[in-house]
Amino acid sequence: MKIGVIGLGRMGEYMSRRLRNNDHEVWGYRRNVEAAKKLFEDDALDGYANDIETLVSSVHDTTDSKSVFLMVIPAGSVDDTLSELLLHVRPGDIIIDHGNSNFKHSRDRGIRLADQNIGYIDCGTSGGVWGLDRGYCLMIGGTDEDINYCRPIFDALSPDINSIDRTQPDSTITPAENGWLHCGPWGAGHFVKMVHNGVEYGIMQSYAEGFNILKSANKGKEYVGIDAETAPMEDPQNYQYDLDIAEVAELWRRGSVVGSWLLDLTAAALRESPGLDTYSGRVSDSGEGRWTINSAVDLGVPAPALSAALFARFNSQGSSPFADKILSAMRFMFGGHHEKK
Repeated sequence: MKIGVIGLGRMGEYMSRRLRNNDHEVWGYRRNVEAAKKLFEDDALDGYANDIETLVSSVHDTTDSKSVFLMVIPAGSVDDTLSELLLHVRPGDIIIDHGNSNFKHSRDRGIRLADQNIGYIDCGTSGGVWGLDRGYCLMIGGTDEDINYCRPIFDALSPDINSIDRTQPDSTITPAENGWLHCGPWGAGHFVKMVHNGVEYGIMQSYAEGFNILKSANKGKEYVGIDAETAPMEDPQNYQYDLDIAEVAELWRRGSVVGSWLLDLTAAALRESPGLDTYSGRVSDSGEGRWTINSAVDLGVPAPALSAALFARFNSQGSSPFADKILSAMRFMFGGHHEKK
């Protein structure tokens, strides 16, 4: 199949390479044309275009009755890119959004494009920079007709059934075991990916807090006694462990119920830099966590752990200094408590 890819950052590049490795012809476009040219010269693409109009015409040069275009771009760029694409695509063509778009917007786009006889698929995509080798987990929304047509693309991008042990080896193979799933109509794919990312926030926060407790396990050695501004430590002699955090992470990877790929990555980071000195600790959020919590509120479904993880990210971004000052001011005003230096 001849495919157009819009957006050739790391994800777009690696998806293009994986498609080519599975015998698809891939043409690419990004605003930085020189970067696209370098990818072409490095065999990541079969061809590249200087603009979207040229990309579309290059992909249309085929006997297929319809053409497919993948957008691997930030959610904020989707509408502008769609508007430009719609000037050049032809009826029957299919556009797949692999970004982290809001599921409500994806549903609206699917309806709008259907009125123009253009297919739209929202494809939540997880795998990051490791997807080239491991494959991508694909959570897909759209019509049966469009998704069936694009099945070769999803099969190429996703892991195969042998990538992990089957849950029930003697059972009938289900669609999800091939690494991609048609979750429902427009918006369903991005809804599932949104919740996936909310869960990701919670898991990451749990690891972060756990390792932070382990790193603090020697504070009893530093304890010097009671003062008016510090809560007393009970039994400081019980907290005098100099733990090797990197080794604990390695240990937990082996046989522990908390083992996961995220733990594997954490262990690798700690091996490289036990103090993680190259990181500032500012953790961004790209929107999916917020949308997950908003949906939980809309649905009346409790999500305390995911909410706490989201607010922890806000705190890491330096969004609470004034609140901290308010707290400090109140303590001084009611009790004369000075800030501890």
